[in-house]
Amino acid sequence: QVQLVESGGGLVQPGGSLRLSCAAPGSIGIYAMGWYRQAPGKERELVAAVFAGGSTNYADSVKGRFTIYREDAKNTVHLQMNSLKPADTAVYYCSAVIGGEEYWGQGTPVTVAS
Repeated sequence: QVQLVESGGGLVQPGGSLRLSCAAPGSIGIYAMGWYRQAPGKERELVAAVFAGGSTNYADSVKGRFTIYREDAKNTVHLQMNSLKPADTAVYYCSAVIGGEEYWGQGTPVTVAS
């Protein structure tokens, strides 16, 4: 049973920074890990993903502001979010593709407001 453990959400002012982390303890064969988000009344969307070979993918809306990176020794992925905007407010969900299956975290809220 794969469990994804998320941390790092919270309240931040516009222009501020947060780092989200997601761990998949004990997992092997991780193909990809990433973050999605869902704002109220909107569909869930991909924010950023990193693949086993190190390649990354970002939503256009976060390019240049967010950075995703992996700590393979800890089976952990981090999302460094800088220059946050109110439009980034959402529940952020970690996702991992392991052994051909996709797993989800429970979600962590991020609120960007003055």
